[in-house]
Amino acid sequence: MSKQRYRNNLEAQRQHELEIIKQADYFISHKSTIRATAQAFHLSKSTIHQNLTEALPKLSLHRYLLVKQILDTNTAERHIRGGIATRKRYLAMKKH
Repeated sequence: MSKQRYRNNLEAQRQHELEIIKQADYFISHKSTIRATAQAFHLSKSTIHQNLTEALPKLSLHRYLLVKQILDTNTAERHIRGGIATRKRYLAMKKH
């Protein structure tokens, strides 16, 4: 591999790592969900989830622990959020 190609690969890898850090920072600062973060970065939920759970621990353990804490909270509250959304939907339908 030529030096130029090697440098380009390194630069692409650094850019990807910076994007993962940005995604993690957004997720933490907004106490967001995977879905909302994916929408903000115009990526799929599976890509965001993979970046935050598999790639992030290798880049920043501190950020990963914060992300993990929010993910665990979101998982614990998932059934409650679903019920609230259903209630809002039916109340909106009742008004019309």
